[in-house]
Amino acid sequence: MTLDPSAENLLRELAPQVLGALVRRYGDFAAAEDAVQEALLAAAMQWPNEGVPENPRGWLIHVGARRMTDQLRAELARRRREAIVVMQAPTEDAIVEEVEEDDTLILLFMCCHPALTRPSAIALTLRAIGGLTTAEIANAFLVPEATMAQRISRAKQKIKASGIPFRMPSDRERAERLDAVLHVLYLIFNEGYASSVGAALQRRDLATEAIRLTRAVHALLPDDAEVTGLLALMLLTDARRAARTGPDGELIALPDQDRSLWDAHQIAEGIALVSSALPRGDVGPYQIQAAIAAIHDEAARVEDTDWPQILAFYELLEQLSPNPMVTLNRAIALAMVNGPAAGLALLETLEPALGTHHRLNAVRAHLLEMAGDLEAAATQYRIAAGRTSSAPEQQYLRMRGARIGKTT
Repeated sequence: MTLDPSAENLLRELAPQVLGALVRRYGDFAAAEDAVQEALLAAAMQWPNEGVPENPRGWLIHVGARRMTDQLRAELARRRREAIVVMQAPTEDAIVEEVEEDDTLILLFMCCHPALTRPSAIALTLRAIGGLTTAEIANAFLVPEATMAQRISRAKQKIKASGIPFRMPSDRERAERLDAVLHVLYLIFNEGYASSVGAALQRRDLATEAIRLTRAVHALLPDDAEVTGLLALMLLTDARRAARTGPDGELIALPDQDRSLWDAHQIAEGIALVSSALPRGDVGPYQIQAAIAAIHDEAARVEDTDWPQILAFYELLEQLSPNPMVTLNRAIALAMVNGPAAGLALLETLEPALGTHHRLNAVRAHLLEMAGDLEAAATQYRIAAGRTSSAPEQQYLRMRGARIGKTT
């Protein structure tokens, strides 16, 4: 038997909470992560037959703590110090009773400790908090999977060696780590909203967890405009979730979505948040992206989209946070304002950075289709389909290429 989807989602939600509980008690991040994986495996094997326990988090902590206790006893035995095992290894029940609150937020800030390099901290947090696979994280960073595996391994070793305390950081420490924390939450949400690999376009569990954690950070720092902007961005983007896939899970592009399916309550909350954040002072990248999302969500029809305003925001975003993906999105907005030729010319500058990324080919295909060069567009759609690991994206891109290919 296998776990049903609701139980799988529950395990994903609880995994970082269990990891936080074990790290808090034992202080060994790497060993705690191994113990959590064993607890999840045990749940996957036992719950289909025995049912989900009344206290699933306590059950997982109990199993993980037992694994940690066994490991500690073995290590102490090797050092001939059996006499102090009982004193150093607390009972599993004591740990379950001790951890009354969700430690995920503490774990989030711990993984973003400045003792780690910024890329390593983000990669480790995506693994520990987001539950992303090494392949998914490597895809987000545009690096080989083996490189990312080494980066995560080194980060675990550094945390173990540095003796980083498991506690909520001070105000000063929080400020030092906040940028990395927000970047991690942003990447977790993106992977949930548009999964880079696999059969499903979206992973609702990841997107929901990212929103939950961002709400927690916002409650901690309600006056931080970028935290507010990130929460607004997530809500405004996630509001379109129900309209992004068809009956068979196929991808539906933004221009073709049924906007009546968009979540009006999330849109209203997101607009209120970004409207409150923008006047506070320095405008940051998350606020700008939230403003762009709000423009899309406020348009009753795709024809009503204020593309000149979106282009202006992307130009500002590129100044504040220059990266190839921002330029790629600016090319789309530029094409919508000044015509496809202008967008295609801008894409040429992205070849060195995104030459093999499927999104560059997909955007080029879209702009070539706008320009009427259907044969070249069909070719680019096919190339893009061959370069993405997402099955729904592959299907959509192949369908687009096949459809316009028939008209040439």
